[in-house]
Amino acid sequence: MMTPDPLLRVQNLSVRFAVRRGGFMAAKSWLYAVDDVSFSVRRGETLAIVGESGSGKTTTALAVARLVAASAGSAHLGDTDLLALEGEALRQARARLQFIFQDPYSSLNPRLRAGAIVREPLDSQDNTAAGDRQGTVDRLFQAVGLRPEQQALFPHQFSGGQRQRIGIARALATQPELVICDEPVSALDVAVQAQILNLLRRLQGEFGLTYLFISHDLGVVQHMCDSVAVMYMGRIVEHADRLPLFNTPRHPYTVALLSAVPSVDKARRARAQRVLIPGDPPDPVNLPPGCRFANRCPLAEARCSQSEPPLREIAPGHKVACHLV
Repeated sequence: MMTPDPLLRVQNLSVRFAVRRGGFMAAKSWLYAVDDVSFSVRRGETLAIVGESGSGKTTTALAVARLVAASAGSAHLGDTDLLALEGEALRQARARLQFIFQDPYSSLNPRLRAGAIVREPLDSQDNTAAGDRQGTVDRLFQAVGLRPEQQALFPHQFSGGQRQRIGIARALATQPELVICDEPVSALDVAVQAQILNLLRRLQGEFGLTYLFISHDLGVVQHMCDSVAVMYMGRIVEHADRLPLFNTPRHPYTVALLSAVPSVDKARRARAQRVLIPGDPPDPVNLPPGCRFANRCPLAEARCSQSEPPLREIAPGHKVACHLV
């Protein structure tokens, strides 16, 4: 069986923000929210980037979409480096990549009707006739499970799950190759989460979509993704296909995250041991010289605090950044 070609290839991506401590005249320091991150997403599949708050997963997605500025690296969508584009070339490339935002309550324009919200990306591209645009909006409303007459309603007249359906329809309007899903169900009730996740899976098959799925919920990721990248303090610490990562996690941070995922499997619950992560993450402006997880890792040795482990392949397709593996 042939492996699908990568649609998105991110290499050595870094995003930094200037920080001043001690007043206006203090020296400028840099906070690296994303630090030398590389990964790829195979065409037609889903890569999940997971990690706790502040790990850099959302900033990575925003940098790929050119919604925050990257300080280094490249992000190739097919043969196009998105980070090298400017002006009209960037505007045209945006049709190939769309974003589903976390909060369906704030990501929709409250002054526009639902139909106009979904049609807006088509109007901005200006490469289809007006009649064709309305036909596309009609088909997208049907695809996401909304009724045609609901196009005339405003966002406040919809539930949270329905608003996210509008956001999904808007993201699909330009027929994108890549869809970035930034915590798309975290603001929804549990029952509605399942509906939206099932909808995303169905649409992926119908439209041939590739997903970059950002989440802190490994229970959600387990049912959505084909591969997983685990981030901690701006770096990827483990990257593998879904089954190897969930069945045999190798990085201590990944082990701790997975131990917190509830399971309905009694046998799995019986053999699972809850792993607590003590302490706090290091100061992101003054990072320690060694492994960034060393001060919280129960297995850390002296070398872990002295040199930073590289992300290396320990099995086909399974990469880990840990001296002890």
